Amino acid sequence: MITLPPTAPPLRRDFGWSRNLPVTVAFKWLAAGWADFRNRPGLSLAYGLAVFLVSIAIVAGLFRLDLDYVLFPALAGFMLTGPVIALGLYEKSRRLQRGEPVGLSAMILVRPRSGGQVIFTGVLLMLLMLLWMRAAVILYALFFGLLPFSGFADILPVLMHTPSGWALLIVGTLVGGLFAAFSFAISVFSLPMLLDERTDSLTAMGTSMALVWNNLAVMVVWGGIVLTLVTLSVAIGLLGLIVVFPVLGHATWHAYRTMRQDPAADIAIEQLDGAES
Repeated sequence: MITLPPTAPPLRRDFGWSRNLPVTVAFKWLAAGWADFRNRPGLSLAYGLAVFLVSIAIVAGLFRLDLDYVLFPALAGFMLTGPVIALGLYEKSRRLQRGEPVGLSAMILVRPRSGGQVIFTGVLLMLLMLLWMRAAVILYALFFGLLPFSGFADILPVLMHTPSGWALLIVGTLVGGLFAAFSFAISVFSLPMLLDERTDSLTAMGTSMALVWNNLAVMVVWGGIVLTLVTLSVAIGLLGLIVVFPVLGHATWHAYRTMRQDPAADIAIEQLDGAES
């Protein structure tokens, strides 16, 4: 029989429900992520380089298989699966915070306290990504019929200078935004939680959604920071992922520990404030 780890108790009323965090704390998470990146930067750079190379290989594979029409949904779907890919970065930040030794092997061969529940969460996010990619293809067919993809040289004029193109942009943005918001809410804190605590996947995802909903202002700002940095990385040929992805991964760990009301995380943020002043 397969034994699951004991389920974490339900959320307490004081558990991250109304911490009244200022929206500026999102930038402090980013600064804390940068600090972790600079602590043994070779490890984070190697991790980011691996993410970059895999991303380039996937993009090349899409073109090789004549699946370039799903490139944009696939790039958007990268945001859905990012928290799973960043598990090793959470581990580095966790070890740094606890003063434990950290190496590349520890970041790659991560042993989450929740065991296989991480795999279950990853599968759910992958299915969500595939659902979004299928929805994007269906939306294209709804507005342009069963015509073949015209290629990247022609797609921008079609989108920007035709009524169908504008309609696809508006509806696609709304539908994609719903997918992105939902996946962000269930994954941003669930993966760090599964790494750090013994709990099950559904409890972790529910906890993540509750934390996001009850700290909405700061999480909207944090989501905007993530979207902006990832978009800039894509705009320069994914090269920015080598640095941006590790920094965001480390920063997400600090965001999680802040939401979990970890005194060590609050002290780290205060130290950053002191260094700035």
